[in-house]
Amino acid sequence: MLAVIGSISVRAAEGDLEKYLAEIPAPSLFPGGEMYGPLVAEGPLSPVLKDGEIIGYAFLNTDFVGAIGYSGKPIKVLIGMDLAGRISGARLVAHAEPIVLAGIPEEEIAAFINGYREIDILKLAKEKGGEPPPVDIVSGATVTIMVIDDSIKRASVRAARLLGIGGLTVEATSPRAIRSLIPQTSTEDKVAVQDWSSLLGDGSVRRMRLTLKDVNQAFVAQGNAEAIARPEQGADEDVFIDLYVASLAVPTIARSLLGKWEYRNYLNRVKAGQQAFVVMGEGHYSFRGSGYVRGGIFDRIQVVQGEEAFRFTDHGYKNLGEVAAEGAPDFSEVALFYAPKTAVFNPADNWQLQLLVQRAIGALEKVFIAYDLNYKLPESYVKVTQPVAPVVNAQDEDNAAVNALWKKMWKAKMPEVIILVSAITLLTILFFVQNQVVKYRALTDRIRLGFLVFTLFYIGYYAQAQLSVVNVFVFANALLSDFRWEFFLMEPMIFILWCSVAVSLLFWGRGAYCGWLCPFGALQELTNKLARLLRVPQITVPWWLHERLWPIKYMIFLALLGLSVYSLSMAEHLAEVEPFKTAIVLKFMRAWPYLLFVGVLLAAGLFIERFYCRYLCPLGAALAIPGKLAMFNWLKRYRNCGDPCHKCAQDCMVQAIDPKGNINPNECLHCLGCQQTYYDEKVCPVMIHKLAKAGKKPVPAEAVVRRGRKLNQTRELGE
Repeated sequence: MLAVIGSISVRAAEGDLEKYLAEIPAPSLFPGGEMYGPLVAEGPLSPVLKDGEIIGYAFLNTDFVGAIGYSGKPIKVLIGMDLAGRISGARLVAHAEPIVLAGIPEEEIAAFINGYREIDILKLAKEKGGEPPPVDIVSGATVTIMVIDDSIKRASVRAARLLGIGGLTVEATSPRAIRSLIPQTSTEDKVAVQDWSSLLGDGSVRRMRLTLKDVNQAFVAQGNAEAIARPEQGADEDVFIDLYVASLAVPTIARSLLGKWEYRNYLNRVKAGQQAFVVMGEGHYSFRGSGYVRGGIFDRIQVVQGEEAFRFTDHGYKNLGEVAAEGAPDFSEVALFYAPKTAVFNPADNWQLQLLVQRAIGALEKVFIAYDLNYKLPESYVKVTQPVAPVVNAQDEDNAAVNALWKKMWKAKMPEVIILVSAITLLTILFFVQNQVVKYRALTDRIRLGFLVFTLFYIGYYAQAQLSVVNVFVFANALLSDFRWEFFLMEPMIFILWCSVAVSLLFWGRGAYCGWLCPFGALQELTNKLARLLRVPQITVPWWLHERLWPIKYMIFLALLGLSVYSLSMAEHLAEVEPFKTAIVLKFMRAWPYLLFVGVLLAAGLFIERFYCRYLCPLGAALAIPGKLAMFNWLKRYRNCGDPCHKCAQDCMVQAIDPKGNINPNECLHCLGCQQTYYDEKVCPVMIHKLAKAGKKPVPAEAVVRRGRKLNQTRELGE
């Protein structure tokens, strides 16, 4: 159900508010409250009662604004607000956020929401939402926190407007007429000329006349005793100021007031889109001011249009001396003013020339009264267009809020974004020049070790940009429902990584991410390297068992994907098979069952390198499937690889090379180990043989025999 009250779009789902009110007792949402009353006529708001009296209201954020989180589903918060416009409490009642469902404890989110108690909604309305909370206020839940913050503030302001709390009112959304000037030639001999009476009669020139009595009474009404004690001297009927003003946006008005020669000067001086005005006056008070100096501003008058205002400066001023229109009075002051370049002004809309009347009450102290001379161009010069739809509506506001959120996130994380993009760029360059780099084994090993450390500690623990199979489920569900890029843009680091994955799958398969950019994968590999340094024995899984174990991860992924179509929430919970949240996002700060699970996986990885990546990772399986589309084969092989040589297969850390020497791209992590061996003149038998045959490096016969026997034994073991 969608209802629109004024400019407030109310998205009240039938029974939603009542359902959550039944679950959340009034005292827990509103201290001092006893019970909820029936919904009010104004909208989906329930009064909170104490001793039968209304002391506040309860409402859902999603009934007033959009609150779509990273999951693409709404984050619902029940909010209490007192009659003074202060938030009394708020409770998270429904969400589908992956990081909260299976990672961040809800208690931390609840503690964050409790921080909104006593927030002044009236102040937020004036400040257009106020300042955002720190983006890291709940580590790992940045997007969720930002959406909650934005929706609580905007929904509360809308609810306050709907109830009229603190004088707030619902803003009108009826279509506003668009006013523009009717095109008119500015050529001098073709412009019609009018006399003074005609200009004054049709409103081309507007007038405001103040007597001494008018001004003295205004200062009396102001109530300043010192100003009252210094009245203007003279008869009550004497003219204090007789002020006239005209806009020169219409050629007929400009030509009539300025005359032939001054009109030519005006056309040469005025810039495209610039506005100009003629101000005329006589009487006791000068609109220019006796204190005006060259290079300054005219502080007694200003043009006001809506929320915009500007004053005139010396650079945009010319003293005319007289008005050229036939029958015009002999004014004591006639000035031509040009608007500043920065002025925002539509000459077809109504505006005011504001006159500031000042009265000295001391040597340096003055008091002021402002008078508005309203100006409106004659309708014969204006074209009015009625828009088909409201210029601004609630949906537009929600869309703007979502866009503002993701832009805010990108701005806040711009340093991290730059570092991550730079790292991905360097990795891409490495892959393109890998054939030259891998010839230097020590250099390649150092590059890989450094990158793994960067991935674990920067991408993982600092930026918390660990990808998850849950991201795949959210994306798949978004494609099946209402896909919007804004939801994915709200997490810059995750978005950049997924974009890099999408590109790398076409070039290098899953190996670019799984082998180099996955923080948990880096953690496994680094701990295994440490285990090797401590001489922990390594287990080589027999090939027949290995090839029967690796399909497990594909079965896990397909089962979770199918379940996500039925229930995304259930699939997200079961995605705890991923240890990423415990080990990376929450940095091992979880309950003991989760820690035990991660501990078992890491312990297995000490003996079987990358154990989890090989056999259990559903994310790796999800990436391997589209990885079959990879268009290039970057990994070089010899004809002798696998027959009889098994050196690369024996050294491959995830056993991605079969006994025949073929590399399985679905399992390969692109660690470049086999490529190092390919070019190694001291390790690769093919290279050794080539060098020996070329006579560049003699090889003892005994060594050749021993090497041949070892190769045959390796092949037999592999088979």
